[in-house]
Amino acid sequence: MGEKVATDGFGPADRQRYRRKLQQCLAGLARLLAEQRFDRPRNLMGVEIELNLAGPDGLPRMLNEAVLEKIASSDFQTELGMFNLEVNIAPRRLGGHVFDRLAEELRTALGYADRKAAEIDAGVVMIGILPTLSQEDLVFENLSSADRYALLNDQILTARGEQITLDIQGVERLLHTSESIIAEAACTSVQLHLQVTPARFPAVWNAAQIVAGVQIALGANSPFVFGREVWRESRPPLFQQATDTRPPELQSQGVRPRTWFGERWVDSVYDLFEENVRYFPSLLPLCDEEDPLRVLDEGGVPQLKELVLHNGTVYRWNRPVYGWVDGVPHLRVENRVLPAGPTVTDVLANAAFYYGLVRSLADDPRPLWKRMPFEDAEANFDAACRYGIEAELRWPRPGRAGGTATRPAVRLVLDELLPLAAAGLDAWHVAPADRDFYLGVIEQRCRRRVNGASWQADTFHRALESGLDREAALAATTRRYRELMLTGEPVHTWPAGGAEGVAAGVGVGAAAGRGEGLVEGLAEE
Repeated sequence: MGEKVATDGFGPADRQRYRRKLQQCLAGLARLLAEQRFDRPRNLMGVEIELNLAGPDGLPRMLNEAVLEKIASSDFQTELGMFNLEVNIAPRRLGGHVFDRLAEELRTALGYADRKAAEIDAGVVMIGILPTLSQEDLVFENLSSADRYALLNDQILTARGEQITLDIQGVERLLHTSESIIAEAACTSVQLHLQVTPARFPAVWNAAQIVAGVQIALGANSPFVFGREVWRESRPPLFQQATDTRPPELQSQGVRPRTWFGERWVDSVYDLFEENVRYFPSLLPLCDEEDPLRVLDEGGVPQLKELVLHNGTVYRWNRPVYGWVDGVPHLRVENRVLPAGPTVTDVLANAAFYYGLVRSLADDPRPLWKRMPFEDAEANFDAACRYGIEAELRWPRPGRAGGTATRPAVRLVLDELLPLAAAGLDAWHVAPADRDFYLGVIEQRCRRRVNGASWQADTFHRALESGLDREAALAATTRRYRELMLTGEPVHTWPAGGAEGVAAGVGVGAAAGRGEGLVEGLAEE
């Protein structure tokens, strides 16, 4: 979806031609797999982070194009909403001090972006969903101006045939009707990429599916949607409903949503691309001139552009990616589970835990997906989204007794998964200092039972108890979050519930462009 697309509309013939090209691309992918044409293993990882823009008052700023003009770096680009940016970090080899080097690069890039945004009264907020986003912000006019966003919006609404209804029941109920897909823009995430060989792909993807619920439990950071407190990680239900092309009748028939967890373990990357083509009609039937089978017959490597474009409109939480660099194809697993934030340290702790744990599970001679029903992995994902760090997860019992048992997520991580993640990072040859520091952040998060979502919810309720109304409490929570985010200290070290700011009215300094705390700042507005 990153490429520029423009069209005056699609007709029936366009979709039929596109379907034929998708089948040709699938056949081309099958040949590439059979002929072992893919890049050699290089242990490459990559990171993308989606960001929000907010002002000193904590409210969203619809200024992404102006901020990008100030930043003037190809590392940053637009996202769906005018209050969004995305930063992309160049791929690098897993190993050594990779996480510390990434931390330095991210802090430099985000700090620079924040300073440039401040020139036009905005700032960067790295968070799953900005608490101060309101229903009034999420209108078609606030879509980013790139053609592809308006086109995607039109195609999803045309396929659905009616307005989009958002209905999420959690701590409170969110009920909202929209005439655009811009609610999707509220969901800002971290995407972790891992390049793998075709033979390795199924084990890595299956392992990533298994750990998705654990990732969410530890990293939840999105408890508020349009002023309502819903799930601890509300991005998945919001994203699914905002991109749903199914009217209620098709939902009742069991037609699959375009945002989905999946329904089975896989034996090949081909399985996932074939499912995408079989189950999901095209949204953007744009055909390239390339004939993939002719390119293969002539000894070349096709780019499979139709397959890549279609894959970008099926929103799996662990997505297969076909890439093409300098005439050499490669495969990646794109992990799209985690929300952005709270800090660079937290993001990289989540990344270290993911890469280490997936490596260990993929290497296991008795893989968990042979001992765990797929339905348990999906149920874990749902439970973690609802309850965050307090979630209880189904997990195979240790040893050979078989079966699964329900365990608190934090105990599962402390007792079983952290040692596996450490062993996996050792297998990647990550420096012990990096391994211990970043997994230590995960350990402390579990011991203190604090993540971004629990901190936000606690801070919000303390602000309410101090006498603020709902909107003021959300704004105060957002400002306090940003102040602490900019210190760089991981979320488990943040003052409990923002008590320091609520009780004393003192912020951590002028990091957010003003020095007030939760109550003092709101009293002036």
